[in-house]
Amino acid sequence: MNLQNGFLLSYIKYGDHDAVLHCFTEEEGFQACFLKGIYAKKNKKKALLQPLNRLSFTVNPIKGNGIYTASRLELVNNYDMYTDVKINTIVFFVSDFLNQVLREEHKNPGIFSSIAEFIEILSHRNYQSHLTFLVKILKIHGVAPLVTSGQYLDPETGTFSSGLNHQLFTADISELWKNIISSPQPYDVKIPAPLRKDFLDSILVYYHYHITDFKIPASLEIIQQIFE
Repeated sequence: MNLQNGFLLSYIKYGDHDAVLHCFTEEEGFQACFLKGIYAKKNKKKALLQPLNRLSFTVNPIKGNGIYTASRLELVNNYDMYTDVKINTIVFFVSDFLNQVLREEHKNPGIFSSIAEFIEILSHRNYQSHLTFLVKILKIHGVAPLVTSGQYLDPETGTFSSGLNHQLFTADISELWKNIISSPQPYDVKIPAPLRKDFLDSILVYYHYHITDFKIPASLEIIQQIFE
């Protein structure tokens, strides 16, 4: 057995009382864990199953072709922010997003610390932080755009050019990409509210070109409605 801690990305109820958790852990990267009895009537720890909660748990070695069995589930950080509808929507969207793009990711301290930083900033009611965070993940993966003197970002090549290459990547949207990528404090870059929907759409387009088998998260429609 060994102690691990990680961010909960998704969970699936299994039978009447058990669940399968998908987490991004500090020790192993993405992994699935089988958690017994979490939905039992007397088990109060099912309240810990909130997306992006940072949890510590003990895992038992894999037997055969099975998955880890987790036990001793505890909450590492308690952020009192899930009653805020906008924050809750952002959390569900980002966890949905990461549950897809980190599936093949092994131990990665850069990603783990970036998730922790994002949650800290989001807890201070930074309602644009998810946009910056998704660009930061591209940088960690080494597929972020290369900043040059061009005015318009070409999402397919990841370079800036003098002419418009994609209708979403206008001069304003391209400038936001430049500023976030090049800033030493990217979360301080202000994204004007009228541009946030188009900027998010541009991020999804860029992921489509540069992340293998990327699919639009199912929670996209909800986050777009809440910020209209």
